[in-house]
Amino acid sequence: MKFETLTLAQDAAVATITLNRPEKRNAISTQMIEDVLGALDECEHAATRVVIITGAGKAFCSGMDLDTLKALAGQSHEQNLEDSRRMARMFARLWAYPKPLIAAVNGAAIAGGCGIATLCDFTLAVPDAKFGYTEVRIGFIPAIVSVFLVRQIGEKRARDLLLTGRIFDAEEARRLGLVNDIVGAEQLMPWAKALAASLIESSPTSIARTKMLLREFSDADVDREIERAVVENAAIRSTVDFREGVSSFLEKRKPKWTGR
Repeated sequence: MKFETLTLAQDAAVATITLNRPEKRNAISTQMIEDVLGALDECEHAATRVVIITGAGKAFCSGMDLDTLKALAGQSHEQNLEDSRRMARMFARLWAYPKPLIAAVNGAAIAGGCGIATLCDFTLAVPDAKFGYTEVRIGFIPAIVSVFLVRQIGEKRARDLLLTGRIFDAEEARRLGLVNDIVGAEQLMPWAKALAASLIESSPTSIARTKMLLREFSDADVDREIERAVVENAAIRSTVDFREGVSSFLEKRKPKWTGR
């Protein structure tokens, strides 16, 4: 397959997906979601044993693309549901992927980009990487990622990150359990490839079945919670605060919230 928003490179049994919109800080667009899903499908059906996900340029992924964000406020409820389900498919695919996923976070991982980074099995980050689930700051809701974040770090810590929308650094991400290792920029990809090589030494059947077992512990609950999150993700877009939040963000001004 050819991809518009990423590159897919294969080196023996290790594949590297590089989000490739550096001029947009690798922001998530509808096309990027489809490309990520397509690349993961291609790797699943190839000889790939491990997949590394990283970003081109200075950012890993800065969240939703501005043009996509602009369009949301004018969409119908049905369009918003479809859009929410598309994002949910990508997150669920990352969470349930049968082969090991390594996120090599080379810079900012914000909102949906933070979700991609922390849903991988292993997350490596450079020292100056920044993280944040910032949706509430623009009148949005971190609905879909919350399903997975609570499971990763517990409800109390998840509430802190999701309700404040604050930016946090790589060291705090490691303390929270969202990052496995902090690695110098020049060593990020060699470290990721060394980790991939160590995973390849184990049985691919054992790894796949272990991942399947971990997924099945909460499969039914996750499916139900994702559907609930999709509905909330779509519903928030019809609120006055969402439209104000998007407008203020695009206009680079402080929002005037009304609570509606």
